[in-house]
Amino acid sequence: MSFIVRSLPDQLVELVRDRILAGHVPPSEPIRQDALASELGVSKIPLREALTRLEQEGLVQRYANRGFFVSPLTAEEAEEVFALRLKLEPEAAAKAAKRATKEERQVAISVHDTLFRATNAHGDGVGAFNRAFHLALIRPCRQGITVVFLERLHVLSERYVRKHLEPLGRDERANEEHQKLLDAWLERDTKQVSSQLHQHIKQTLEDLRRQLAAER
Repeated sequence: MSFIVRSLPDQLVELVRDRILAGHVPPSEPIRQDALASELGVSKIPLREALTRLEQEGLVQRYANRGFFVSPLTAEEAEEVFALRLKLEPEAAAKAAKRATKEERQVAISVHDTLFRATNAHGDGVGAFNRAFHLALIRPCRQGITVVFLERLHVLSERYVRKHLEPLGRDERANEEHQKLLDAWLERDTKQVSSQLHQHIKQTLEDLRRQLAAER
């Protein structure tokens, strides 16, 4: 049995990333390093290293003499992130549907069931479960570089997904679309997987355009 030993900054990257994606630190709000370091029981040095890495991921911004701030949600970023997903994700998921093993298919079913319950209950973690579901449909494509890019894009997408689900009725629609997508994926119907996923991502982007424009 092998064990993966993660450094403290690695652990902090994950912890702080999860807080940002879950909305515990609102967009454009400063990250109070003293308070956060105290809460996590660490010094500011590894925390600052973790924040620098999250800056590289696009989740935080650093301003001279002001510190780190959570990156705001913007229409420009949404357009770029979802446009890239449209280019990469439908084809990757279609290939994954053909190549997925029995174990990988079971993982997709399990993650989908968890996402369905969380979305239906308006519970915490919907964004993270949505990311896990989409990645479960992608990873079996066996295209490592594509998967790495899509993992990064889904991290950037997660806060927008939470935003997208705010209006009443969006959660029911999301569950319906995810169920149809999973069914096509399990049937290895590559045309339907590609078509449904493209429409799913496109509709989310169109909804976000209206939401973000209304808040300007």
